[in-house]
Amino acid sequence: MRACAPSPGRATFAAVDYYEPNAREWEADLQELRRRLTKAFAFLVLVNVVGIVGFSVIDPDAGVIRAFYMTAITLTTVGYGEVVAIDTDAARLFTSVLILVGMGGVLYFVSTVTAFIIEGQLGHVFGRKRMERELAKLERHMIVCGSGPTAIYAVTELATVERPVVLVAASASEAHEFNEEVAGVPVVLGDPTDDHVLEAAGIGRAEGLIACSESDNQNVVITLTARQMNPSIRIVAKLQDVAQEAKVRKVGADAVVSPPHIGGLRLASELIRPTVVTFLDEMLRDRDQNLRVEEIAIREGAPTVGRRIRDLGLEELPGILLLAIRDGDGWKYNPDRDRSVQANTSLIFLGSPRDAQALRDRLGGGRPTDLPAPV
Repeated sequence: MRACAPSPGRATFAAVDYYEPNAREWEADLQELRRRLTKAFAFLVLVNVVGIVGFSVIDPDAGVIRAFYMTAITLTTVGYGEVVAIDTDAARLFTSVLILVGMGGVLYFVSTVTAFIIEGQLGHVFGRKRMERELAKLERHMIVCGSGPTAIYAVTELATVERPVVLVAASASEAHEFNEEVAGVPVVLGDPTDDHVLEAAGIGRAEGLIACSESDNQNVVITLTARQMNPSIRIVAKLQDVAQEAKVRKVGADAVVSPPHIGGLRLASELIRPTVVTFLDEMLRDRDQNLRVEEIAIREGAPTVGRRIRDLGLEELPGILLLAIRDGDGWKYNPDRDRSVQANTSLIFLGSPRDAQALRDRLGGGRPTDLPAPV
């Protein structure tokens, strides 16, 4: 499997980073770091106060500034010279104890910071905090819930066509495997049937969700949970047993994909139409042109409604090839250019992701298709 490169503007995460909303050990790590640094800093302040008071007693004429300076050069052992006379045994004893105690405080403070940096805890903590912020910014993104090759292929394809995507993995080993295969995709670690995990993945702001765990029953539960949390999201569920299709559609799936069924169709196609299959494979593998069959949903109120196809300016986007339209009358392949576009119509075309987005911006269309089926 070739890892896909992160699309422009997408945050890139380290191979071992993932966001775990339920455990939150990283929050405890950050609190522990703050506690230790606060204790070390408070101890240093206390030592400085004791030093200032002590040197002020040794030399009443020194003043606060000179006493602080003497404390600073004593603790840091820079040896600039004494600005307070240390000419009695009591003064020498006080200075010696201040050096020993003060240096211990400095070493504790430095070792605390160094330990967190060397052990990777500091970067890990802030990496997860960064992921939390990045996940909170995502809107109209896709969520893939599952494990194994199917989930990896789904995430790879979504990232390749420059759709923002979040992966929900059930275990840390799966999260690491995904990050090795698909660079630049944020991973939420946890049970995809858990409300808190889906909330962390941005279910309320997401545009689509793929339920592709290895268990059909779990995919049914994922579908039901996601539909309850976001009634408008488009859900595609994976099923091994096609007999369960009615059940998963009843709980909220918009579409169902059966790998055995798709595999059988592919085998037959390879046998009787190998050139067509080769064309489609090469189109999917071409990283330079990155062509896909895309769709645009024309809804009520869009500026395109009522205009003829020839007036849509498709010729200004030479990378776009209109293949068909779907409206209330059904499918029309290679439609007449004088045909007008009505509301609740889908345009099916071939083009690159950037050309597809440019056409959506021009036509004011949406994605994915959630229009009513033809009567």
